[in-house]
Amino acid sequence: MKIALIAHDNKKESLIQFVSAYTPIFEDHTLFATGTTGTRIMEATGLQVHRFQSGPLGGDQQIGAMIANNEMDLVIFFRDPLTAQPHEPDVSALLRLCDVYNIPLASNMGTAEVLIHGLERGDFNWRTLDD
Repeated sequence: MKIALIAHDNKKESLIQFVSAYTPIFEDHTLFATGTTGTRIMEATGLQVHRFQSGPLGGDQQIGAMIANNEMDLVIFFRDPLTAQPHEPDVSALLRLCDVYNIPLASNMGTAEVLIHGLERGDFNWRTLDD
């Protein structure tokens, strides 16, 4: 599975802790992330992560393009709902694309926990049926 990992600045540490806790699951998948988030995940876990631009510089849109081309299977995006983001239209577009293309999306740790356990059980194998 191809998994996108994204986090706003105030949520990066939470995402790193989450990926660190589930490294054995993530290591079996292809990981993508926006700029600094990807670097920090690689440094903390040793996992290979394909890095895009940072979110404000187009990274969200690059991941959105993968979603629109059916090249992304799961998005984990730890959002900071209490801080205004300068690239909020890009964030909204990414979330909309997940809905349009039925891509499972976690925007917080609670939902990410449910999705990662589902991934481990094979609940997302339907994503590979058309391959």
